[in-house]
Amino acid sequence: MRRLLLFCLLLIVTVCGISGQTSAPKESLKDTSIVGRWHVKFTLIGGEEKNLDLIAKEHGVGIFELKDTGPDNKPVPTPQPAIWSTTTDTLSISSQVELPIGTCCRENGTLIFKAKTVSSNSFSGKLIFVTNTDEEESPYKFRSTIGTFSATRLTKN
Repeated sequence: MRRLLLFCLLLIVTVCGISGQTSAPKESLKDTSIVGRWHVKFTLIGGEEKNLDLIAKEHGVGIFELKDTGPDNKPVPTPQPAIWSTTTDTLSISSQVELPIGTCCRENGTLIFKAKTVSSNSFSGKLIFVTNTDEEESPYKFRSTIGTFSATRLTKN
């Protein structure tokens, strides 16, 4: 069931054109290692910039450390499991998270990042947050919002 949901969410991203962005010259993802620690800045439409650290491990496993997405813009104490995958020209990352929506509410859902501009020390692209809330007006029956992000590799100190 979870794989079916992930497949449906990725299909929504593709249909909505999130992955259809233009990109600058980039290294092939075959030649770029995503494994490591990354600082990600992201903004949902109508929201303020938020931050998380992605710890990308081998075999598509990862962890999100949410820096300022908790209540009152505080860090979320429990790291969230994430998954990532690459094709020859796209990096996809997703996780189940709880995020603030507007100034009054919080929503649980799936946060999906799609990057086409990738180098050994940075990547950027667009994102979609699909909530677990039913939305009758939506053609997909899920509430969603989109945004942009950029990530930079963190070096060990």
